[in-house]
Amino acid sequence: MASSVRESEAPFEMPVLRTDDLIVDAGAGQLSWSHAAFALTMISLGILGFIYGDFALDWQRIPIEHLPARSFFAYAFAAIELVTGVGLLIRSTAKLVSAALLIFLLLWAVLLKLPAVLSVPQMEATWLGLGEITVILAGGWVLFALHARDGKSQTFATGAKGVRNARLLFALSLPMIGLSHFFYSPQTVELMPAWLPYHLGWAYLTGAGSIAACIGVLFGFLPRLAATLEAAMLGIITLVIWGPGLFTHSTDRMQWTAFVISAAIACGAWVVADSYRGAPWLAGRADGHRL
Repeated sequence: MASSVRESEAPFEMPVLRTDDLIVDAGAGQLSWSHAAFALTMISLGILGFIYGDFALDWQRIPIEHLPARSFFAYAFAAIELVTGVGLLIRSTAKLVSAALLIFLLLWAVLLKLPAVLSVPQMEATWLGLGEITVILAGGWVLFALHARDGKSQTFATGAKGVRNARLLFALSLPMIGLSHFFYSPQTVELMPAWLPYHLGWAYLTGAGSIAACIGVLFGFLPRLAATLEAAMLGIITLVIWGPGLFTHSTDRMQWTAFVISAAIACGAWVVADSYRGAPWLAGRADGHRL
């Protein structure tokens, strides 16, 4: 089936919208690995929500101290995460649930994370909390933008414009994460396993890596490579930092929640990186591929 939006027609020459480059290939009816992994992290968040009957700890901290019907809202969060995660895996429902998930992630960022930034902007930790969720939001936005394309018009949130804006959000989120490795290097080092040498060096290197990825994506300097390396780095961090705790502290709620949230951040970055599929790995601004 021919795509209604071809590379030659899309602004910024975005090959992601060609039929053979879609996250969901309409001909094969198959999900990309990044799409499936992102959906599975949402399902996992939902399952954790139902198991513990609560929000995702610090990552979903409610700014209202005594929230009425707290359990109801906690289960509602879990249900949304679970249903949208499953829906993303079903071709016939992916468009609808990607829209619902985008709204949910946007509210998560704006209502639960942005207020802390506005209240204490000088505290980098508040920016870190926002940046982590906006990376997930960027991944959800890419999926929505691709599913919601109609071939006739493009809005701020859909089609090539939507993908471009999601990439912009992703790029702007990365310094919030990267700078935390410098501001909170002692805390970062404490999370690292004993067998890993040069803890402080790794803390600074990974922080610098996120900032470098931001520059690459934002200014079109090897953007596909930059986004992919960032996603791979976040995935490795998830496995190395949080993975072992699933076995050594298998009943620890914090370990499971941190692992799943970290995996969701990594998969959000992976979805964004996958939106460059079809672009040359070494393409830069001179090739017309910006964001």
